[in-house]
Amino acid sequence: MTIELLAALAASAAGGLRIALPLLLIGLLQGASLWSQVPLLSALSPQVVLGVLVSWSLFELFASKRLLGLRILQVVQLAFSPVAGAVMGMAIATAMEIAPWMLMLLGIIGGLLALVLQLVQVGWFFRLRGLPLWAIFAQDALCIFLVLFAFDAPTHGGLIALMLLWLAIRSSKEWYLSYHRQAGGPRSRRPSRSPAPEED
Repeated sequence: MTIELLAALAASAAGGLRIALPLLLIGLLQGASLWSQVPLLSALSPQVVLGVLVSWSLFELFASKRLLGLRILQVVQLAFSPVAGAVMGMAIATAMEIAPWMLMLLGIIGGLLALVLQLVQVGWFFRLRGLPLWAIFAQDALCIFLVLFAFDAPTHGGLIALMLLWLAIRSSKEWYLSYHRQAGGPRSRRPSRSPAPEED
């Protein structure tokens, strides 16, 4: 059960970094069956799914290197990352033949994990007024490795996903403390009024 959970977390974390790229990889790694075991996508034509995922994956890879493209991706990924995270987690759990009641639970956990990771990315984007190019390349590489680890090394992939979650929580805490320091700063530096001298 622990291995299945870690594998699902790794796949869901990949869905929190990119949307189409991990779904494309998981279909290609499953061989001839493609997305037949992937929730939602299994109901669509494989040719249509392949065309859409390839097109959007290329857009993710190239548009993310430009500021305007990155802003568009941030909006789309913020809206669809919970769905991608849930689908990725459930797809890995389905491939491992996990119990149906655990399937839905892993889908919910995976969707929440992907949403948290995406929210932190959006926060860093606005805090830094853009993301450095090395960070974007690191996201692409980490997304690919997390999908591969979900199949071949679920323990390592799950630990990386948990580390990303810890970094996300740590970043949120730092932003909260920084906001309160800035909000309380002007009042703390405001000079106190000296009492008026008494008249004789």
